[in-house]
Amino acid sequence: MKKSILTLAIFTIALISSTENFAQKFPKMDVSPMDAATHPNNWREADKLVKVIYSRPQLKGRSLDKLAPKDKVWRTGANEAAEITFYKDVTFGGKEVKAGTYTLFAIPTVGDWTIIISNHKNVWGSYFYKKDMDVVRVSGKVSKSDNTIEAFSIVFEGEGNNATMYMGWGKTIVSVAVKG
Repeated sequence: MKKSILTLAIFTIALISSTENFAQKFPKMDVSPMDAATHPNNWREADKLVKVIYSRPQLKGRSLDKLAPKDKVWRTGANEAAEITFYKDVTFGGKEVKAGTYTLFAIPTVGDWTIIISNHKNVWGSYFYKKDMDVVRVSGKVSKSDNTIEAFSIVFEGEGNNATMYMGWGKTIVSVAVKG
């Protein structure tokens, strides 16, 4: 009996110490969580045209001009620059783009915004943006929202291989056509 108790105690101590060595420390949820927008946006539809992975900063009483300054390259979200994948060759804002994964930047302006598709991938923010890696630059049409959009958001609307990408934040909505 003493031998069984001793064996059980040694086994329990070994088990506890081994789980402590392998315990992971996970970070808190990011204040600008990652999200994804796709077209078609139905999760059952596997044949996608486009997907954007981006982080969602929030205004929290700040101005859009402070977070996405006018006439400066912006990462189109927070944290890492947004990543856009075209699953087919497309016309993006009227310009041809080959199927593939790119980085999505924007330059906010007083009028329509400049939307940039870049080959410079896996970059943090826009700090390391390189103009010579641009694939295309297109005009994103600006309109105003009746309601304030607190968290930066991207959504696609359309049918089949014709969609419009909408980016909204504050009272600003920027749209770009995507056609497959």
